[in-house]
Amino acid sequence: MASDKAQDPADLLIAFEEASTEPIRPEYVEGTFIVPPQPNHLHNKAAYKLTVQLDVESDLAGLGNGYRVGPANGKPLALLIPDFYVLRREPSDLDEAYRRTYKGWYPIDMLALAGEVTSSNHETDTGPKLRVYATAEVPIYVLIDREKGIGNAYSEPVSVPDDPAKSHYRALASVELGGKLVLPDPYPPLDTSVVPSGR
Repeated sequence: MASDKAQDPADLLIAFEEASTEPIRPEYVEGTFIVPPQPNHLHNKAAYKLTVQLDVESDLAGLGNGYRVGPANGKPLALLIPDFYVLRREPSDLDEAYRRTYKGWYPIDMLALAGEVTSSNHETDTGPKLRVYATAEVPIYVLIDREKGIGNAYSEPVSVPDDPAKSHYRALASVELGGKLVLPDPYPPLDTSVVPSGR
């Protein structure tokens, strides 16, 4: 659904959530509202088990929070809810003030690592979200692609703010699901055998 340029996308996401009879997690990516399918148990189990592995190295691992990629003029470039993440820092008073100001969205610069586990809409995770995370210079993007049966760890973001479609990551580590996905320091390799098969 294309955005209405006159209205803050965060307001429309709130309206979508309030209008839905089921829990939803709408996002805003590359000028488009995305209402992903309700994640199933296998998806959530994978995200949780990957988060637990990251939490061993850093107690800043988590899931469920939303992050805003936005210019200074107040209009966001993206509103994202990664399936799992590692923060650079505990939220400060300033971060909490930002979250209140921007209707529940933390600043994207809090993220040291963002991770997605694909569902039936895997094209969003492998294209638009990858580009947005690179544009925001999130250092590491982990993509567990259940459709292709691989895990990817992207690093060394190249941000092209004037043309976000060209933003990308320079480095890539891959593994077939079931193996260990090597992440840049200081993170441990992720054991992808915890990812259940199926979508």
